[in-house]
Amino acid sequence: MMANSLASLSNRRQTTAFRWASEIAQKADFALIRYAQVWEDTDVLLAGLDVQPGETCLSIASAGDNTLALLTAHPARVVALDLNPAQLYCLELRVAAYRTLTHPELLAFMGSRRCTDRAALYLRCRPLLGENARRFWDGQVGALAHQGLAGVGKFERYFRIFRTWLLPLVHDQQTVQRLLIPRPPTERQAFFEQEWNTWRWRLLLRLFFSQAVMGRVGRDPAFFAYIDGDFASHVAQQVWRGLCTLDPATNPYVHWMLTGSHGAALPFALRPENFEPIRNNLDRLEWHLLSVEEYVTQCQANGQQVDKFNLSNIFEYMSLANYTALLQGLVSVASAQARLLYWNMLAPRSCPSTLRDRLQPLRTLADALHGQDKAIFYSTLQIEEVIP
Repeated sequence: MMANSLASLSNRRQTTAFRWASEIAQKADFALIRYAQVWEDTDVLLAGLDVQPGETCLSIASAGDNTLALLTAHPARVVALDLNPAQLYCLELRVAAYRTLTHPELLAFMGSRRCTDRAALYLRCRPLLGENARRFWDGQVGALAHQGLAGVGKFERYFRIFRTWLLPLVHDQQTVQRLLIPRPPTERQAFFEQEWNTWRWRLLLRLFFSQAVMGRVGRDPAFFAYIDGDFASHVAQQVWRGLCTLDPATNPYVHWMLTGSHGAALPFALRPENFEPIRNNLDRLEWHLLSVEEYVTQCQANGQQVDKFNLSNIFEYMSLANYTALLQGLVSVASAQARLLYWNMLAPRSCPSTLRDRLQPLRTLADALHGQDKAIFYSTLQIEEVIP
């Protein structure tokens, strides 16, 4: 079922659960595309959730990549939620593209490959869009044609400023391409220390990836309300991990940050082997303009359960008290041995002691997967399983 309306849900009587609105909805502007692609490692998500055929998944929609990737595990149902209609329009246009385009055309339309006729590709997808999404994207055709669907968000513009205007002051294109050559770990670290990690690079990291600049240009200041620590130092540490411990040659997120395309390092949802499984399971996907709190209330009222939860990093945007309350609500609608997965950047969120009789943190699995996480900005990964 595909849905961009909540008439069937919002008209139902509310129960006693959540009567407070989503905290971040009261603080941040949700009138624009914040993320035109998902900056969370899909391989890590799928390995952590271990979705089984026939299960029900709840997924933060964001731009739609990870939500679509869940379909490759053949769940019975994937429910995507977002507070931002523009993010749901990103998902809706992706669904239309998977239904309409070939895999090479999809890569071109997304911006993973060069393309001179993205406007024509959009026109082929357009008839499958709902009225609101069609009106929205009709006003974005120029941006789609120039940047590709994966490049039209605020966060992607932030990296476009970085690689277009600032990175050339530090490293030329030849050095960037050399960074992306496959190397053993010892050679990666040597290249980083000897050629990449110059004083200009360190200064660029500290200034452009500071909390103030990223909050204003890349994300939203409200998203940093609960962070704990020096954000610029955190970014520098995570960049070192992404360029030395991990292999940047196979990292789609590093490729996009530095080149504006994915090159040969495609993210999971765009890999050729995953195209048909996603396309064939699109009828199992639905999306709603709704907070997680409201959806939990609807599930409680209707006796619905969820098996797997892709929660992105939403808990970073709420107080510890609201995080604990929402986590308790999620557990109340979770099936036995359901799994919840979410990321933290610098706001420490993990299963509180008051829920340890209901949730078991899978710390060994989470740490192992975090060590492989190609989306380098997050400091921790949390995976928690409901105790039967």
